[in-house]
Amino acid sequence: MRKISFLEYLKDNIVLFDGAMGTMLYSRGIFINQCFDEVNLKKPNLVKQIHLEYVQAGADVIETNTFGANRFKLGKFGLVDSLYEINRKGAEIAREIAGSEVWVAGSVGPLGVKIEPIGPVSIQEAREAFTEQIKALVDGGVDIIILETFYDLHEIEQALLAAKEVASLPVVAQMTIDEEGKTLFGTGAEYFTKKLDELGADIIGVNCSVGPQPMLDAIEKMVKVTNKPVSVQPNAGIPRNVDGRNIYLVSPEYMAEYAKRYVMVGAKVIGGCCGTTPEHIKEMRKAIQSLVPRKRHFYVKVEPEEHKGLEPIPQEKRSSFARKIKEGKFVVTIEMVPPHGTDVSKEIKKAKILKEHGIDAINIPDGPRAMSRMGAVYLAKILMDNVGIEPVLHYTCRDKNLLGIMSDLLGIEAVGIRNLLIITGDPPKMGDYPDATAVFDVDSIGLVNIVKNLNQGVDIGGNPIGTQTKYFFGVGVNPGAVSIEYELKRFEWKVKAGAEFAITQPVFDLDTFYNFYRKVEGFKIPIIAGIWPLVSYKNAEFLNNEIPGISIPDRIMEKMRKARTKEEALQIGIDEAKFILRELRNLVNGVQISMPFGKVDYPLRVLEAL
Repeated sequence: MRKISFLEYLKDNIVLFDGAMGTMLYSRGIFINQCFDEVNLKKPNLVKQIHLEYVQAGADVIETNTFGANRFKLGKFGLVDSLYEINRKGAEIAREIAGSEVWVAGSVGPLGVKIEPIGPVSIQEAREAFTEQIKALVDGGVDIIILETFYDLHEIEQALLAAKEVASLPVVAQMTIDEEGKTLFGTGAEYFTKKLDELGADIIGVNCSVGPQPMLDAIEKMVKVTNKPVSVQPNAGIPRNVDGRNIYLVSPEYMAEYAKRYVMVGAKVIGGCCGTTPEHIKEMRKAIQSLVPRKRHFYVKVEPEEHKGLEPIPQEKRSSFARKIKEGKFVVTIEMVPPHGTDVSKEIKKAKILKEHGIDAINIPDGPRAMSRMGAVYLAKILMDNVGIEPVLHYTCRDKNLLGIMSDLLGIEAVGIRNLLIITGDPPKMGDYPDATAVFDVDSIGLVNIVKNLNQGVDIGGNPIGTQTKYFFGVGVNPGAVSIEYELKRFEWKVKAGAEFAITQPVFDLDTFYNFYRKVEGFKIPIIAGIWPLVSYKNAEFLNNEIPGISIPDRIMEKMRKARTKEEALQIGIDEAKFILRELRNLVNGVQISMPFGKVDYPLRVLEAL
């Protein structure tokens, strides 16, 4: 039996972890559409063979084949019920090969879903998912828990806390970085090292995504801000596609050279990630063995700058629209849908008419019902420049990943657009191109958090952006949702995340709205009511049956159905909209009136009620 603990051994030795498991399985016929973790049950001897090759190559630690064995990732393969068995078996397989001379690290990767504050999975759900996986690994006999390839500090915090709660085993906490040495959220190496140290990680490191050289730069920074052991597990370079297969081209000799450099700058744990093989580990073992390990008796305490954020710009200074709401004035906005093509002359003409009538802002939807139209940002900028009227720009989570969203938000603010309505967005299946893909990296709640941070001068990675953005940002809410309790819960989350106003779906039934308003009155957030002047029975029927979130009372549907002419039906729709406007005038902070079929006189006729 081993008489020394892993952390004690680490004090006077450089520890070599093994290399890749996933790419090794892939190279031996387990294709990417299969669940790699299930191989523990279906082909345990294959996993054993790979572990044995790493031990024979000189690895001090082998990692279990359980990187993706959490309930969210296993759920995609219908394997949640096998979660405990897959993890425990993975640990037992490695334990059998490791014996008493080699340590076993239980591999735990990200959940594969976004967690709050930018995703729908709660912190508690994330913690529970990590807990059940780690418990199974501990029951299987692992010596160490390794959290690897994380890019979100919020998520790795939950994994780390779960690991500490389940057992008193050493925990390796590793983030994945890009070629600039930052996480995919843009968090710098010094910052996440300090945070992981504070959270109680026993070993702090980086792994995956990039090759040896960028990781050398990262650990040179990391060793300056912690006295915890630092680990590094690079890929064998960036893969290249050769005849449909991803091939890693970094040689074992090159990896060995960088293993020496890692030791010389102070790394205590070294290994390999994607693309590394037993041949790479063998050469790295030789390189480490040839050096006298550098003992670090002290460290230079360099406090990385922690960006707590700046004070947001006062609301009344962000836009005219924001100032009016702050002053308690009743605001009026008109919705204008972007054109299908590039000609915006009609939209400019309508905007000028609306400005002449004293409209406060123009609401511009972003791909409503996932239809192909001019980008809302471009129309907003055109109307600002040519008409001088403020837009309220709808921004959805559908079309871009987090990096694209961040780029957009910085650019939108730079061109002077200040008012945002943040919505999740309609799925492509509803629109012109049902085969188009959607991204949905975050939903509206996550996006509210991002914009709130930007208003404090901080990006999603916690990095300063120079100065605060000046967004006045709101969210959508549906008073007539089928599941009103769920809708109210999400609305509460949006408000807690920082939303500054809300615009409702079109209101057709006052009783429904009053019921909703009573429940949200305590949220202390300005409410702008949506109003839609119906133009025909056909129009009403379409909205009632085919537009999610809209419900028109039977009495209105019946009145529209009985209309004898188009003019009579339109007048009924206008009169109903006027009635809603008059009834809500002293209750809400403003209205958003739709412009059916682009007819600018329809909303203007409704406004006669004021």
